[in-house]
Amino acid sequence: MQTILITGGAGFIGSNFVRMMVNRYPRYNIINMDAMTYAGNLVNLSDVNSAPNYRFVKADIRNRKDVEQIFSTYGIDTVVNLAAESHVDRSIEEPEVFLTTNVVGTQILLDTARKYWKVNPNDKYCKEYKHGVTFLQISTDEVYGALDETGLFVETMPLMPNSPYAASKAGGDLIVRAYYETYGLPVNITRCSNNYGPYQHPEKLIPLMIQNCLAGKDLPVYGDGMQVRDWLYVDDHCHAIDIVLHKGMPGEIYNIGGNNEKTNIEIVRLIVSTLGKSERLIKYVADRPGHDRRYAIDNTKITTELGWKPVHTFEKGIQETIQWYVRHENKE
Repeated sequence: MQTILITGGAGFIGSNFVRMMVNRYPRYNIINMDAMTYAGNLVNLSDVNSAPNYRFVKADIRNRKDVEQIFSTYGIDTVVNLAAESHVDRSIEEPEVFLTTNVVGTQILLDTARKYWKVNPNDKYCKEYKHGVTFLQISTDEVYGALDETGLFVETMPLMPNSPYAASKAGGDLIVRAYYETYGLPVNITRCSNNYGPYQHPEKLIPLMIQNCLAGKDLPVYGDGMQVRDWLYVDDHCHAIDIVLHKGMPGEIYNIGGNNEKTNIEIVRLIVSTLGKSERLIKYVADRPGHDRRYAIDNTKITTELGWKPVHTFEKGIQETIQWYVRHENKE
């Protein structure tokens, strides 16, 4: 592993992962490829921008020509695919963008990797690849659908997505699996629970509530606010990706969860209390179509087989997150 292509590296999870990899592995060349949509922000990476082992390239994973140029120019031997449209509300309004990015874009990355990594690129039946190459697909627990009041998502569960976003991520996961089964391409898939932490776009629940609370604006809560999510601090997620990258067994799927089940309304009230605001800011609004009631991850496989475990409790992580947004209030 010498040159890692991280797609979507200017986004929330991506920028945190890029920063960690640049600082942790100075011997690796880190290529950050991002289309710079509304969710991308290179200011997030200003502290590593001049690092000798870091390079940013503006490109879209749906553009085959650009993807091939990057592989050819930099000699990519590892791909961490974080590029994705990820906001459920937007997927309800614009499902085509999610399908083209999360499915077609993933397939273009896979196809390019197969072309450049095969030992014999002229043999269409060749399943032998250069030593050490790997393709890591970063996915979501939402591909599993929704849980009842009990039970946890495990890696062997069937995929039953309920939103266009989740369906597009499930489609991407399935094409990754197909490239492993059909072509023998070395791949892994990780499926994480809801991430939170610094640099997250304010369309997501926690940063939206923090920023609105700081500004004294209404705090819109879908339905009764009793939707349950398993919350994962972004640094813990990045360390899990790193471990899968170095220790994951080819073809395997790993669930990454934080063991922190909370209802949405619990989180909103905690933010309000921490910032010393009034709960009168909370406004219940019409629920989102197809809103899954509960997600929760069983992370036994990655903890027992690869030795990862989350470090941050939710209580610690949410306080660090709130304080980060307080420090960066009104900053770009």
